[in-house]
Amino acid sequence: MRMHLTSAAAALVLFAGVGAVAAEEVVITPEQDTVVREYVKKQPLASVKIPGVELNVGTALPDTVELHEVPNVKYRYVVVDKHTVLVDPGTRKIVKVYD
Repeated sequence: MRMHLTSAAAALVLFAGVGAVAAEEVVITPEQDTVVREYVKKQPLASVKIPGVELNVGTALPDTVELHEVPNVKYRYVVVDKHTVLVDPGTRKIVKVYD
């Protein structure tokens, strides 16, 4: 019985840790969101097409897509199919899609 409890406790800690890591990966504060929205309005980009790429959070963009800086925000942006997309420059994964 003790072995089962230990295994269950270990699994719980493992899953809690995975959830915490996933939750920490992308943190966009309301202030950062406001900065991004205002900046992209003032700095419009031409929309690009990326065949075969779905605009979903977690989707990685190819290296051929140029990412643009947003001051005071660690993420970069690009406009894809007329949607502003916020991207983690380290992983090139989409963290938010704006309509």
